Amino acid sequence: MTTSPAPRSARAPASYEAALAELEKLVAQLDGGQLPLDQLLTHYQRGAELLAFCRARLDAVEQQIKVLEGNELKPLDGSP
Repeated sequence: MTTSPAPRSARAPASYEAALAELEKLVAQLDGGQLPLDQLLTHYQRGAELLAFCRARLDAVEQQIKVLEGNELKPLDGSP
């Protein structure tokens, strides 16, 4: 019995950077306005998944920074 490859939307990005790059590519294709309707929907759904992934990664990093900084985010310029 052979298995078919996972649908595009089932693939998790390898990293935040990979997700962002794929999202930028999808947005460019959507903005081009040359995709058939079914591909527009598929691209939009994948974009929503990638956006959720990026937001989750950013939230996780923010939480790690809060832990490192004693639960208080500090400005990057070092001012109090």
